[in-house]
Amino acid sequence: MLRSAARITGRHSGRHALISRHAAAAITSRAASGTPLSVLDPPGSPTIEETYDRMASNIHTVRKTLGRPLTLSEKIIYGHLVDSKTVPVRGETYLKLRPDRVAMQDATAQMAVLQFISSGLPQTAVPTTIHCDHLIAAEKGADADLKAATTTNKEVYDFLSSAGAKYGMGFWKPGSGIIHQIVLENYAFPGGLMIGTDSHTPNAGGLGMCAIGVGGADAVDVMAGMPWELKCPKVIGVKLTGELSGWTSPKDVILKVAGILTVKGGTGAIVEYFGPGLDSISCTGMATIANMGAEIGATCTTFPFNARMATYLAATTRGGLAAAAEGFAANLRADEGAPYDELVEINLSELKPHLNGPFTPDLAHTAGAEMAAAVEKNGWPREVSAGLIGSCTNSSYEDMARCADLVQQAEMAGLRFKSEMLVTPGSEQVRATIERDGFTEIFTKAGATVLANACGPCIGQWNRAEKQGEANTIVTSYNRNFAKRNDGNPQTHAFVASPELTVATTLAGDIAFNPETDTIPLPDGKQFKFTSPYGKELPPKGFDPGEDTFQAPPVSGKGLEVHVSPSSSRLALLEPFDAWNGKDLEDLPVLIKAKGKCTTDHISMAGPWLKFRGHLDNISNNMLIGAVNAENGETNKVQNLLTGEYGKVPDVARQYKAAGKQWVVVGDENYGEGSSREHAALEPRHLGGVAIITKSFARIHETNLKKQGMLPLVFADPKDYDRITGTDRLAILGLADFAPGKDLTVKVTPKEGAPFTIKVKHTFNQEQIEWFKHGSALNLMKKVNAAA
Repeated sequence: MLRSAARITGRHSGRHALISRHAAAAITSRAASGTPLSVLDPPGSPTIEETYDRMASNIHTVRKTLGRPLTLSEKIIYGHLVDSKTVPVRGETYLKLRPDRVAMQDATAQMAVLQFISSGLPQTAVPTTIHCDHLIAAEKGADADLKAATTTNKEVYDFLSSAGAKYGMGFWKPGSGIIHQIVLENYAFPGGLMIGTDSHTPNAGGLGMCAIGVGGADAVDVMAGMPWELKCPKVIGVKLTGELSGWTSPKDVILKVAGILTVKGGTGAIVEYFGPGLDSISCTGMATIANMGAEIGATCTTFPFNARMATYLAATTRGGLAAAAEGFAANLRADEGAPYDELVEINLSELKPHLNGPFTPDLAHTAGAEMAAAVEKNGWPREVSAGLIGSCTNSSYEDMARCADLVQQAEMAGLRFKSEMLVTPGSEQVRATIERDGFTEIFTKAGATVLANACGPCIGQWNRAEKQGEANTIVTSYNRNFAKRNDGNPQTHAFVASPELTVATTLAGDIAFNPETDTIPLPDGKQFKFTSPYGKELPPKGFDPGEDTFQAPPVSGKGLEVHVSPSSSRLALLEPFDAWNGKDLEDLPVLIKAKGKCTTDHISMAGPWLKFRGHLDNISNNMLIGAVNAENGETNKVQNLLTGEYGKVPDVARQYKAAGKQWVVVGDENYGEGSSREHAALEPRHLGGVAIITKSFARIHETNLKKQGMLPLVFADPKDYDRITGTDRLAILGLADFAPGKDLTVKVTPKEGAPFTIKVKHTFNQEQIEWFKHGSALNLMKKVNAAA
């Protein structure tokens, strides 16, 4: 059981915090000696003064080493180097870093915590939090859905709560809100470096952090106090001029950038915004832009410290952080003349409202005529069947205020939502504040349903039975719109837009509606036209913290237990993967040759599968069931090369494993884009996979595969993808001489015809090769810890 807790009155980070008496005493003590990065962090955590002092020293050393001006992201990343004498080369050098904190959402936290338990370490070495936001389904509304989730997921919540208490992690209970909004309100700070087990961790870039999405194994490294490894990112600069006005919103900035750079244009790079246009974007608006940087494959997105950040920090009772950032401001912006690897310029005064989609977040259209032409050309359903606002991307007070303004305009003219409209507050603090200020009543009066403070439909937790199998169009203010992403229906055409445009097109019932120019007919024959949306950036009455939802860990977790039932279908302790046997890999059947887009959603679906995130064997039954088989154009149907029979992908993989056969997957471009879903790497490893060979990888997924002891390999000649079929057998040769920068050879033996060889590249460094040899990064960590 947890130790008794004392309520600390007052507004800490915009809310009443529930923390232990020991932590409360530590906060008082630290306040006298420095400003805590968060008043919710455990005793002994670093202060902002200590953090900035360390960064300043590192930045000074690196600037002398490189002899040139530094970009903002370089200052943040190099400021967190373990060894400041490192000579960083963008796109080449592997950096060893010390992140300031770790954040995990409940779906990914299960496997990360299970791996941490396997490490045998007694407590996390850096401030770490768990956020219960992914497992709450959207069906009947906030209260009913939260109650159902609390009952259904009790075993998982109890596991994460008890693990947080034992290992020193803060625990945000179900209903607290979405991880990224909670981080922005309580933990993010200018110049910080954090990692999170969710691909939209970069949301904290809205407060000037470098916040990077990773897999659970990376999180375990940091939680264990080990240096975290990152290939030195390139830097893409985005210069903003002009100013936002009218219907154009921060969301349109990133939708425009996604259209320019595409879903893989930011791979291996940090996107850094600058320019006079930033002054017209709120802090939470910058967070929206940073959040969706994940959709272009960027390592993260960040912004220079400015007055909009200081205002938000003050509004969330972190004035001390704002003051410290003002004193450190020279290191919280790029040096004059700092070099970028690529530069994009956008005039905000000329930017138009965008809708991106369907099925990919980089298919950009401007609202109105361009959207109408695309609908006509492609035969997409024009009628909007549902609108959804909120999520981690767009659920700030400002977003809700502007949307409420539009809904109220329509309601006064006699308009209500004709189709389903769902509203998701990003946090308990936002929920309580918009309810107090009357926005919730405006939404519900017009026919909208307010959902729980959770991810809900954005992560596929939308129980939408009535549209299954039917071609239809929805508009969301979310970040992703892959097929089946929101409601499990491959025929749902999802378009991503600002929350304001989502509201307007849903009220009009027309995806091609342009609120700047178009009108909506009224029952009396008149025409209604919106005026531009207006809403306060921050609540004039201050934030209402709402209910207490935070559980701080006790000072010591010694003697506490974490229970995992051997008979559980949702949780299972991990068994270590086998180490490499020292031989080349021979006679490997191709499990599937995936055709086209193969995201982590295709490899390991979310939605109803989220309930198995803590049970590797059970969730492996969804492995690659969404990938399109290049051999027959079908999903979840592959041939077992041992029997000649066809079966489901995970079933055939299990048959190979039972027969002692390892196997490979062949993939297309940007394999593994999307969520930071570590299970997409764990499942192939668990079911006997040994290598994934593709034209290219998304950054997080490639690292996740390496961490689990698999071989992510890339065709030296992309045309070789076309030479391999799903009925071939492969051999991976040259592993005895496996070395950084040295290609491997793959021998391909077709079902018919002569064998041939091809070259494959890799990005392994020497330490990562040791992960492969030991069977996983965790195996190597345990070996090192045992020897220490």
